[in-house]
Amino acid sequence: MPVKSPCIGVCVLDPAAGYCTGCFRTGDEIGAWMGMSDGSKKRLLETIRKRRLSTISEPLITTGDKGL
Repeated sequence: MPVKSPCIGVCVLDPAAGYCTGCFRTGDEIGAWMGMSDGSKKRLLETIRKRRLSTISEPLITTGDKGL
C-alpha cells in the first residue's frame, strides 16, 4: 500500500518557519515526495509529526499584567 501524501490542500509556505502551514513539509520535501521511497516517506512523516508537535508546544506570548 503506497504511503499517502500529507498534503491537505492548504499550500502556504511560511518563510519564518521554512515549511508549509498545511502539511508541515519544506518546499524541497514537497518537490521530492513523488520520487521518494516508501521508507523515506515514512521517515519524513515522522519528521512532520515532530514539527507539528513543536508548533503546538510552543509557549504562548501574553501581554498585560494578567497574561491576557
